[in-house]
Amino acid sequence: MSYLIADSGSTKTQWCIVRSGQEPEECYTTGINPIYLSEADIRNLLVREFPVGCTGIEKIWFYGAGCAFPEKNACVQSALSSYFHCREVEIASDLMGAARALCGRRPGIVGILGTGSNSCYYDGKEIVSNVAPLGFILGDEGSGADLGKRLVADLLKGILPSELKELFFAETQTSYAGIIESVYRRPLPNRYLADFTSFIRRHIGFPEIEQIVLEAFDSFIGRNLMQYRQISETEISFTGSIAYIFKKQLERQLQKYGLKPGVFKQAPMNGLKEYHKIDMIL
Repeated sequence: MSYLIADSGSTKTQWCIVRSGQEPEECYTTGINPIYLSEADIRNLLVREFPVGCTGIEKIWFYGAGCAFPEKNACVQSALSSYFHCREVEIASDLMGAARALCGRRPGIVGILGTGSNSCYYDGKEIVSNVAPLGFILGDEGSGADLGKRLVADLLKGILPSELKELFFAETQTSYAGIIESVYRRPLPNRYLADFTSFIRRHIGFPEIEQIVLEAFDSFIGRNLMQYRQISETEISFTGSIAYIFKKQLERQLQKYGLKPGVFKQAPMNGLKEYHKIDMIL
């Protein structure tokens, strides 16, 4: 049997081709988000970017950003079925992909901390409850965009030491005017702000920088995780670059609330391969 697993955000899609008796093959394409791409757009993207020679696929599992609406899922399903000549195509949200990758078939609370943030309670089969993430203006607490926003705000308001301010402008080659322009007048300010997490990572040894991370995670826990009634009786597992890079700080804040840290994975793909192993023998 041969099957295909995809984990897609708006920026990139990671694909894994699994064939019986062979090592899995992985590749990447541009992200496939049906909020922004039509069925024809998705097919054209695959024609341009997907490696040739991917034939004989019997089933596809596609986990993607924007795949939370039946009409959008149908768009992706039709495009994949047509391109890969595959009748069995299952579409699910990136949050479901994270839940299956982190928890398998066990219940748990799941958090995604990347450019944005999200969370859910997963009963081992389905996502039972989900606190609305709301994007980086109204929510996305603990995300890369949130960390970057807190850092920039504290710098420009003069809250952080002058040493850090000098380091920031020297390393990022930006200016006050450039930040205001990028945040308020250019597209994708959330990605722009999230890029500053590389500065935070390099200078996490400064107590003021670490405090920004701790406060962001405190906000994510208080405004999201604490709303799940199962919070005290189950582990909380995470995926996403921010959770992975700042695992030490995240675990500290979870323990502050008396919560149980679970599995941490930088990306869901390895967990999804493990989850779908059983499908090779069914």
